[in-house]
Amino acid sequence: MAYRSNAAEAWYPDEPSILAEERQLDLLPPESLTRPLWKSLLINVRDRVAPETLPPLHLTSRPLDVGMSLGDRLQTPWFRTVFTNIGDVISPESLPPLELESVPVDVGELITDQLSHLWFSSLLRNLADRLVPEKLPPLALTAKPVADVLPETWMLLPAWSEVVSTPKVFYPDKPKTASASLTLPVTAPSLPPLPVARVADPAEGVLRRDLRRSRIRRYVWIGMAAAQAVYLVAIAVWPR
Repeated sequence: MAYRSNAAEAWYPDEPSILAEERQLDLLPPESLTRPLWKSLLINVRDRVAPETLPPLHLTSRPLDVGMSLGDRLQTPWFRTVFTNIGDVISPESLPPLELESVPVDVGELITDQLSHLWFSSLLRNLADRLVPEKLPPLALTAKPVADVLPETWMLLPAWSEVVSTPKVFYPDKPKTASASLTLPVTAPSLPPLPVARVADPAEGVLRRDLRRSRIRRYVWIGMAAAQAVYLVAIAVWPR
């Protein structure tokens, strides 16, 4: 069974028809993934020194000038891009008119143009839309309206708390039971706890030493700052 129709077979008479048994799908990875490092290095050097000469490309579509490609643009030095940007600002390139093949649709004002307006223009536009709103044509609906949103077999019953209306009833307070006589427990005098022998912690000693040294450094820096302030004041006040 061939994959082409009779018209396709008549269009390509020289090519043989491919049978379903002969058509195989190759899902294996390319050979370059399993190629050793030295072999890929030699192939890259050969392509760099003596690149392969390919036949001229036959284009069936209309060529389009897109300017400088992205790879060439990234390889250009920075000063050329600066000069190009300055030239585009001073004398922009005059492009040919755009050829549109689709039917243009009026979408109104673009979002970028709306954001570029000043604040008072948007304020006036909002006031105008509030006072004199725009009249739009009736909406053309293609769907049919649903006659019965709720079927007739359904029954909607409200909650009983919304239907029953009765006066509020306040029940009397429960009588308080007679409290039994309270007896205070007699606690025996507690003896003071015996002092526990404290084991000297080496980390605590190191921490105390660091704190003491930090205080000394703080006093030294404060003294130096005060001396510099006094020296500056003395130089400014002392007559020359």
